[in-house]
Amino acid sequence: MDTEQLTSILTGGAIYGGVIVFAFWIGMIVWTFRDMRARSRDVLGQILATLAVAALTIPGLVLYLFLRPKETLAEAYERSLEEEALLQEIENKPLCPGCKQRVQDDWQACPNCHTRLKKPCIRCSKMLDLTWEICPYCLTPQAVYQPERPAAGHTRPSSPHAEPMTASAPAAYESRSRARRRSESVEFVDGESG
Repeated sequence: MDTEQLTSILTGGAIYGGVIVFAFWIGMIVWTFRDMRARSRDVLGQILATLAVAALTIPGLVLYLFLRPKETLAEAYERSLEEEALLQEIENKPLCPGCKQRVQDDWQACPNCHTRLKKPCIRCSKMLDLTWEICPYCLTPQAVYQPERPAAGHTRPSSPHAEPMTASAPAAYESRSRARRRSESVEFVDGESG
């Protein structure tokens, strides 16, 4: 092999290596710009990070990897949605009027203080608010809720307007319920102290 062939092989290898290095350098610059754009809306930050990688090459890329924001804008948005959903779930849960603990929508009584929360429909047994006068599921008029009498020695607040109603008197019930609306009160069951 003569020197001319060796020189042409070395020149071709150097050109090929230069093209690879140049392509790698351009790739680092483009990747840095895209990565920074995905992590920040700050245009100046995007330009500075890209210029640092363009000027310093691999040390600039390492420096960028150390200093870049930890999460992308999409990850930050997803995290904020998750936090908002968790907060909304916490805020939407009802509170017991007796002890202010969180309760479920379908509970009949608070497990902490035994406050009566709901009543079952007399026809379909779905849980209803104590103040509801008609079942929204089966349209059955409901008896006015009569709080249970506590055991001797235990006093509990009860509704001053509570009256029992028989199932045979819905018309009389409707006229009484229109004339008088019960105020909500805290009522405890099982004679336990709250």
